Amino acid sequence: MDDQRLPLTHHLAELRTRIIRILLAWIVCAAFAWNYNEWIFGYLLDPAVAALGAGERTLQAIAPTEIFFTYLKCAALAGFVLALPVIFWQIWAFVAPGLYANEKSAIVPFVLASSLLFGGGAVFGYMIVFPLMFEFFTQFDSDFVESAWTMREVFNLTARLFLAFGIAFELPVLVFFLSITGIVDARTLLRGTPYAVLGVFIAAAILTPPDWVSQIFLAIPMIALYLLGVGVALVFGGARQKRAKGEEAPS
Repeated sequence: MDDQRLPLTHHLAELRTRIIRILLAWIVCAAFAWNYNEWIFGYLLDPAVAALGAGERTLQAIAPTEIFFTYLKCAALAGFVLALPVIFWQIWAFVAPGLYANEKSAIVPFVLASSLLFGGGAVFGYMIVFPLMFEFFTQFDSDFVESAWTMREVFNLTARLFLAFGIAFELPVLVFFLSITGIVDARTLLRGTPYAVLGVFIAAAILTPPDWVSQIFLAIPMIALYLLGVGVALVFGGARQKRAKGEEAPS
């Protein structure tokens, strides 16, 4: 009984340690980002301000605490992005005991690829999708109604999409991880591509505002990244299966 409970207790203790390290890294990075919160906020919301007409209309704050708490959330978002290498490192370190020796050594490529994919997704959303999305919403202005957005609402929307695009671009890493851990076979993932496409469009509809621009621009890269992840999993998953069979073979 104790032998059975000990591994679970050990894993829970390990998980707690990893989560604490992630939170500490996030807090430290957020505290650092707080010193630059106004610059970060201005840069992050530049597509919205540009859509309103730079210099003509500005974002509004309609509550006494709105500016402070929006800047606080902005620092938390920036801190999360800065802490991503530490976060991915801790995630890999937690799952590494269940992997083969050569897979455990892939921690640096995993951290690098995960961080770059998240950053690439966030930059893609910021540079391509955000300007089109905000322009789409301002086109409904008329003689009797004019867009006057609050900084809180614009930041919440921008942050949500920023994270959505960043997380969506992690799809190859997720697919690869599912394959090498044996949770799902790579060929099964390939056969399930039609269902994955449906799931991607449903996820894009949930994560994005009700406009076709952001939904399409999120869904199409996710489909391509899913197929990329399956392709990588097919290559490395086959090698892993050979190693597993080699270890199981009688000497």
